[in-house]
Amino acid sequence: MAQASGGRLGYVHMLDMSQYSLNQLYLDLDAENRSRDGVVIDVRNNTGGFVNVYAIDVLARRGYMQMLARGFESMSSRTYLGQRALERPTILVTNQQSLSDAEDFTEGYRTLKLGKVVGEPTAGWIIFTGSAALVDGSTLRMPSSKVFASDGTPMEMHPRPVDVPVKRPMGESYTAKDSQLDAAVAELLKELGPARAKPTSGN
Repeated sequence: MAQASGGRLGYVHMLDMSQYSLNQLYLDLDAENRSRDGVVIDVRNNTGGFVNVYAIDVLARRGYMQMLARGFESMSSRTYLGQRALERPTILVTNQQSLSDAEDFTEGYRTLKLGKVVGEPTAGWIIFTGSAALVDGSTLRMPSSKVFASDGTPMEMHPRPVDVPVKRPMGESYTAKDSQLDAAVAELLKELGPARAKPTSGN
């Protein structure tokens, strides 16, 4: 990703919406992406879970003050005080295998206008279920809660749309090329505009 964007963009991929993946997101954003101009968020093939609201919070929080510690560079007060906040432009990549809580995440991302969504619409497969044990030792899953989009549309059977549709050609996944990521990089770089020259220290 850094090579494709000339070092300007970072990348994170959430495989699911578990607590483990949320913790990994925190690590990835801190370790790899704080120095980037923007970040590509990838939830393709994400099988869901329950942490979408926490992941959205990290992307949605905006800075409002700067703080300067003696001997260090100026930084956002959120970062200085230890709160999780990326405070960078982002773009989201989805596909037809982004399902369940990944669709909740996509809905939150679009509703809060955090950035554009690139790729394919999500699965349209989101409803909360619970399980009940049967006398023979098996389990039965039953729907428990229905999920609605911000406009009131039931999200089950209604995939979350994309802003920039890109379908990967058949067989591309067996190669090193990724048309959806390429499109996301190009779109985010276009939104960012030309790179700013970094200040140089004088002698």
